[in-house]
Amino acid sequence: MKRIEDLALEHTTITLDADGIATVSLNRPDKRNALNADTIEELIDIFVTLPRAGVRACVLRAEGTHFCAGLDLVEHHSEDRRPETFMHLCLRWHEAFNKMEYGGVPVIAALKGAVVGGGLELASAAHIRVADAGTYFALPEGQRGLFTGGGATIRVADLVGKARMIDMMLTGRVYQGQEAIAVGLAQYLVDDSESKAMELARAAARNEPLSNFAICSAISHMQNMSALDAAYAEWGGAGIVNTQPACRQRLAAFADKSAPRVRPNEA
Repeated sequence: MKRIEDLALEHTTITLDADGIATVSLNRPDKRNALNADTIEELIDIFVTLPRAGVRACVLRAEGTHFCAGLDLVEHHSEDRRPETFMHLCLRWHEAFNKMEYGGVPVIAALKGAVVGGGLELASAAHIRVADAGTYFALPEGQRGLFTGGGATIRVADLVGKARMIDMMLTGRVYQGQEAIAVGLAQYLVDDSESKAMELARAAARNEPLSNFAICSAISHMQNMSALDAAYAEWGGAGIVNTQPACRQRLAAFADKSAPRVRPNEA
């Protein structure tokens, strides 16, 4: 099993703080953090390693002014890929994003600038997306003579609905600001997306890891099931998570009224 410090990374970086929060950064700012094949392999290695390394939460961010402009089209053009070659590349994209979504570690994406094409596919695999005022979302594949290959038909369509996704791809429609929040592309719109993402990561990291695993993995799996199968899986998961020894102290605090209560936000 690889350790975080053993990962060979060229296009990404990773740091881990004392609270078990990993910060994963895309590091191709001169390419607007476009995803080449090697970056995808690094993301696979990272998101395979994080759960096994005891990481409690992850902030996914990017160097430079843009989160991610999508598929590295220059590499794709110069490689002149055959259909079967690109098919296998798409499978690696799915591998990377599935490891993010289903790995059980909360991933909070700090977005800025372009979140476009494959960059939106990457962001949609995170569990929470935080945008700033300069963040914009688009799926320009139709204008490039392309089609999505990294899971947009699954995750982006789930976020915004089939009709909106088709509109984005056919017309090049761009979402940003409050409109992007309203259609579900991000959950937060703030001045400083990285600061807010870290705040959310710290909140998630305070949860019991097994609870977070269920929240960040089981819900996605259950969305792929029939209602009856999902109900069966849910009560099985609840039986394990809700009786874990680690939560007894938290339950005791609730019972003796020393635990914080859920209250509305202050105006």
